[in-house]
Order: sequence, then structure tokens, then C-alpha cells
Amino acid sequence: MMGQNSLWQSFRIQQRVIGALLMREVLTRFGRHNIGFLWVFVEPMIFTIGVVTLWTVVDVGHGSSIPIVAFGITGYSSVLLWRNMPGHCIGAIEPNRTLMFHRHVKVIDVYMARLLLEAVGATISFMVLASVATVFNWMQPPQDILLVMGGWLMTAWFGISVSLLIAPLSEKSEVVHKLWGPFTYILFPLSGAGFLVDILPQSFQDFVLWLPMVHGIEMLRDGYFGASFHAHYSIAYMATFCALLTLLGLAQVRDISRKGVLD
Repeated sequence: MMGQNSLWQSFRIQQRVIGALLMREVLTRFGRHNIGFLWVFVEPMIFTIGVVTLWTVVDVGHGSSIPIVAFGITGYSSVLLWRNMPGHCIGAIEPNRTLMFHRHVKVIDVYMARLLLEAVGATISFMVLASVATVFNWMQPPQDILLVMGGWLMTAWFGISVSLLIAPLSEKSEVVHKLWGPFTYILFPLSGAGFLVDILPQSFQDFVLWLPMVHGIEMLRDGYFGASFHAHYSIAYMATFCALLTLLGLAQVRDISRKGVLD
């Protein structure tokens, strides 16, 4: 009983720490001026609207009957979910270095606060855009809301696991920081945001399905447009990949914590 109380108390302390770091991050990044906190989801909405508008203007084809607006919202919103997380975790320790002198503030807390902020922003952005598009009949309501939620959560897990690995590695080597940005631009056209796996040649299907984020987008689109195309994804593969990345990431976080980020 004492052990359970101690565990619950520790959880409540870390919950308050992450909450305080989250509020600090919001104020630092967005301030109290203009629309303040609303930038958390307005910013990804602007990016998504820009890409969807461009795809609509140039009439991008994707080999299915899915409306281009719906195709763009489900695809690019998913990309923002996993791609922005590592970018905002890289370099997160330096501006929060002084906070590490507090006994209850850990490196993982700093990362989790930023990851939570990115997840909330991308999720609200996606929900608002999808709702507006549904109201204006630019996309239909999801056929299987549980599949949509599952695909979104799996994509978020992928973003979190990558962040927990890349962020501490960037603390050890600046090369990781320099290479991550260009690497995400290479991954974007392969992420599944701009294509359906089913329309690709078989040899290229086998290649892109090695990338876990493709499974997340295919799963999400299956929940929205399941009857309109044949989705290709494996929940087991993506979960295994994300679990391994998470374990490797947590090991790296523990390593930089032990070596002392305050040195």
C-alpha cells in the first residue's frame, strides 16, 4: 500500500512538472499577444491549408476517387504530427538548462512537455479542418472513427519515438541536428501523404511499406475512405517499430541524463 501511494505521489509530481513546463513553453513560443495560445493549432492549420490549396490548384492526381481536399487534409495533417515533434525537441535542453537544478525536473519532462504541445496543436488543427471540410461537403464523415483514431495515435507514437531518439542524440552531436532537417524533406514525399500505396508498382509498394509512417496514414485514410480504395498497413509492424524506437530513445535520454546535461 505504501509503495502504491509513493508511486501515485511521484506520478502526480511529474504531472505537475510537465504541466508547468507546458505552460512555460506556450508563453515562450507564443506569448500573450495577438492570438497567443491559439497559434498552437492555427500554425499547422495554415501550413495544411496552403498545401491543400496548392494541390487543388495544380490538380494533383492520386489515382482514386477521394476528393483532393480530403486527401490533402488527411495526408499533410499526419505529416505535421510526426515531423514537427522531433524538430521542436531538438535543442530543447539548452533553454531549459537552469530548470534542471530543480530536483523534480528531468530531461524526459522537458521533452514530454514539447511533445504534448505539438500533439495537441496538430490534433486540434486536424479536427477543425476535417470538421469544416465536412460541413462544406468537401469530405465525408469517417466510415470508421476507431480506425481514424488508431491511425492518428499510431502516427503520434511514431513522432514521439523518433523524437526521444533524435533529440538526445542531437545533444551528443551537432551533426544529428544539421542532418535531421534535410532528412525530413527526403522523407516527406515517401511518407504516404501524397500517394496511396495501392496505386504504386508492387516493387515500390514493398519499399515504402518499410517506412512506419506510411502505415499510420494508410490506416487513418482507411478509417475515412475505406470503401474508396484498398489500404495497405500493418498495425503490428508499426507498433513493433515504434516500440523499439521508444526503447532506444529512452535509453539515450537516460544516458544524457546520467552524464549530466548541466555540465
